Amino acid sequence: MKLKHVAIAAAVGASVPALVQAESPESWYTAGAQAVQQAHHLKRNKHRAKNVILFVGDGMGISTVTAARILAGQLRGESGEENRLSFETLPYVALSKTYNTNQQTPDSAGTMTAMMTGVKSKAGVISVNQNSYRGDCASSKGNELITFLEEAEISGMATGVVTTARLTHATPAATYAHTPERNWEDDHDLPQEAKDNGCKDIARQLIEFPYGDGLEVAMGGGRRNFWPRNLPDLEDSGKYGERDDQRNLTEEWINRYSNAAFVWNKEQFDAIDPEEVDHLLGLFDRSHMEYDSDRPRDVAGEPSLGDMTAKAIDILNKDKDGFFLMVEAGRIDHGHHAGNAYRALTDTIEFARAIKLAMDKTDREDTLIIVTADHSHVFTIAGYPTRGNPILGKVIGNDSRGNANTSFALAADNMPYTTLGYNNGRGFAMLETGGDTHYDEAIQPGRVADLSSIDTEDEGFHQEALVPLGAETHAAEDVAIYAGGPGAYLLHGVQEQNVIYHVMKSATHIKKREHDDRD
Repeated sequence: MKLKHVAIAAAVGASVPALVQAESPESWYTAGAQAVQQAHHLKRNKHRAKNVILFVGDGMGISTVTAARILAGQLRGESGEENRLSFETLPYVALSKTYNTNQQTPDSAGTMTAMMTGVKSKAGVISVNQNSYRGDCASSKGNELITFLEEAEISGMATGVVTTARLTHATPAATYAHTPERNWEDDHDLPQEAKDNGCKDIARQLIEFPYGDGLEVAMGGGRRNFWPRNLPDLEDSGKYGERDDQRNLTEEWINRYSNAAFVWNKEQFDAIDPEEVDHLLGLFDRSHMEYDSDRPRDVAGEPSLGDMTAKAIDILNKDKDGFFLMVEAGRIDHGHHAGNAYRALTDTIEFARAIKLAMDKTDREDTLIIVTADHSHVFTIAGYPTRGNPILGKVIGNDSRGNANTSFALAADNMPYTTLGYNNGRGFAMLETGGDTHYDEAIQPGRVADLSSIDTEDEGFHQEALVPLGAETHAAEDVAIYAGGPGAYLLHGVQEQNVIYHVMKSATHIKKREHDDRD
């Protein structure tokens, strides 16, 4: 998925992509008029939603969507700006206010709690309300919030969770677990206070899920949280599980459900017949799954986010009462935290492919699809690059006549600069390629290197950052919500993030249930 400098020259030089050459004042005017005509024919779908799919691009702010849109187009040889990602074709768009009840800039635990329970809460807590104190088990008792996934199970719907992060990570965990501390992923993480007051770790809550007939699908990473400390990992025998209670939760999954399966690599995943399996647990990495661009180098092989989404829908679709599925592109967030736009954007492109597969596999008349982010990142698209300039490249601007220059634009320090950058983080780093997603260089904020001869489009390039921090941070601005299907029209304007839950409830006609209302 790499662009080369020769492609850059073609895109910004004499050979402009054909689509751009075909543009004219008349074509712009006609396209605008056609868009309005199409909007006139848009009708609200007020039917009951049989199915709901909530797609969460973790950290997928609007600048990430824009940059991924351009990159996806450029990978096809286009200028990129005119491209649209699959979810950008959905008819309804709104803005979501992401703050937590105690933080201006949010974290994923509090934001996903809002989306899944209809109640905003604190940073770091999962599906418990703001009356809880983070890391205090006793304070969370009686403050648990029932989630939309739990209500869907109670109502008879099939349910599933798919992520490229650990299944016990904040975003997926908020669909099925309740805890005042997002980091209590296995029992080794529990402090004595939590044990004394009866708090359960997140992995255990997934396996002991008490509602309906349990989740039908749970796929992602995080094997270590489900295995005992004396059990070697399947892919890396030098590493072990992390559970102190010595429980093997993957075996318990198989024994708990009929027609159940556990898979941990792509060969096993591919062999799963959705018609024969009713409860599928997939744990494809000891920790988080690979970035999409690194998957081909994984020893055991991992399914893509699109592969997992398609398989999940095939299993869930067997339920005549419909289904709820949450799909998270978790590693967009991690790419940004590392200051590595390449991996963040290529994971966003795969996220868009997964959404396209879901759109093709479902009926827009009975399936509500919502695509959003939990929060944004301090990720910027800046400078004045000419049309079609490689989004991962260095800025080439226009001359006084509005035509592309033939050399890089220079900053006040007489060095070229990239279109993409971060307000904070570790800053510039250049790695050897080959799948290494980490780096050990000292923090290098600000302008520390002449990028003239450096391939900024390489997967190992980490963009420059202004403020020196150990990792890049989230941002506080609103994120977009894209929606289509029954009830999608209810998402409009600027809304609090917890409204997403209420739209799903309204669209499905599921009644509010309390925590002690179990099958």
